[in-house]
Formats: sequence, structure tokens, C-alpha cells
Amino acid sequence: MRAREFAEKVRELASEGRPFAMATVVRTEGSTLARRGFKILISHDGKIAGGSFGGGCPEGPIVSIAEEAMRDGESRVVRVHLVDVKSALSGMTQTNSPDEIFVETDCGGTLEVHVEPILPSDRIVLIGQGGKDDVEDSLVNLAMWLEFDLTVVDPNPELTENPHHLVKAPMPEIDRLGLGERDSVVVLTRGERDVAVLSALARVPLRYVGLLASHHRVEKAREGLREAGVSEAFIAGLHAPIGLDIGARAPAEIALSILSEVIAAKYGKARGFRSTSASAPVRAPPKS
Repeated sequence: MRAREFAEKVRELASEGRPFAMATVVRTEGSTLARRGFKILISHDGKIAGGSFGGGCPEGPIVSIAEEAMRDGESRVVRVHLVDVKSALSGMTQTNSPDEIFVETDCGGTLEVHVEPILPSDRIVLIGQGGKDDVEDSLVNLAMWLEFDLTVVDPNPELTENPHHLVKAPMPEIDRLGLGERDSVVVLTRGERDVAVLSALARVPLRYVGLLASHHRVEKAREGLREAGVSEAFIAGLHAPIGLDIGARAPAEIALSILSEVIAAKYGKARGFRSTSASAPVRAPPKS
């Protein structure tokens, strides 16, 4: 694949908004068809989308490594040993390192391959009630500054900054939004559509779902979700009252506490900093 075609394929994969990976040969030893600088692209579904290592032998195992990298977001360098059957079996039994791969082939050489996951921007979806909402506006401003991919679903938003995507609707269309496990959703529906919106969100795996509400409204929403048949796993995982307990009161402070919790969820620390005390919850601001 020529350089221009390869670059166009990278742009095409990036435009899909899904993870993909690039694997590059950084060193070779002995007899190999691949040379330093050879690259392949691996799409989110584990298919080789472009490039070549000069032959199919080492590419299959690299796909598995690339899929792991796309899941955990970490780059890695692996050594691929192109050896005969006996040596391959011996190598596989003698090492437990995930960075050492043995491939049955007659080449006899070794490749060092750098595998880099290329991940889309983390997405936040804000679901608003419509009209003036200072917390929603602060969330938009701060999320844009933090370079999240931001979608706002709101029938009548009043915002001082435009998000990347604006859907003027009272309810999120889950399928059209393409929500998935890398996405975070913040629900700002002020009680009127809490259960309906959360029930819709419960249909898809999400990294984070939070509801801005008082303790009383949170309990009411949980009761409504149970009556609607929503799973206890979703109810238990709901972040409500929303945000890290930093004593936030002003709209901008509440927005900061919410996005801090979203970022904590991204790194697997969603519950790590929250106080167990209910004496100082993050409260919803009064309706204006």
C-alpha cells in the first residue's frame, strides 16, 4: 500500500469514531520478509484494514495484541519469533510473557513490533430538560475545554457555547446516538423525565451514567426504575447524587465535580474518592 493510500485509510478509520490500532515493525533480526518501518492497520473488529508485514505469518497474532491494546488503551512492544514447529512449541511452553510471540514458519527471524491503539475522544452526552440551566451551560463549557466529544440532547437549550453535536429532542434516540461502553451520560432532566430517560439508557452498556438530583429525587427515580423492570445492576451502578463530594454549590463547581467523577470512571476510580457521608451531598441547584 502506497503512503497516500495508507494515510487515507488512517483518516477513514479515524472518521468512524471507533478505536483502531497501528502496528509498526521497529526492528528485525535474522530472516524475515518484513522490514523496519512496515506497518499494518487493525480495525475495531480485528480486521487488517491496510498495510502489510510482507506475509501473513506474523500478522494474525499481532491482531490479537492490537485488540487487547484497543481495550486497555496501552501501547506495547512485542517480539515475534518466526520459528519452526518444534521451536515454537518449546518457546510457548518456556515463557509466560505476553510480549513474546512464537509463530510457526520457516523464516527463522524475529520481529519487534510496536502496537499503538488509536482511540477516539471520550464522549459525554448531556441530556437536558430545556430552558436556562446554569449547570448544563457550565458542563458544556468545561467539557469542551477538556476536549471531550460533546453531544447535548435538549429540546430547547440555552447555551453560551455550542457543543460538537446538538440534538433538539426531549428523549435520546439510543440507536441513532450509537451509545456504547466508552461513553458517559449526564442526566439533567429535573425530575420530569428521569425514569423514562434512565430506562432508555439502561438498554446499552455505558461507562458512566449520572443523575443530577437530590437524595429524595434519586430514591424516587430508583423506585420508578424498579417498577419499570430495570436491572438492579444498572440501578446500583447509577451515579446519584451525581459528582464527587467536594462541597460544590455554585453551578461551575457542580460541573467540575461531575466531570471529575466522569474522569475517575474513565480510569477505574469512579467510587474511589466519594465520601461515605451523606451529610454534604452535591445538590441540584434550585430551578430558575
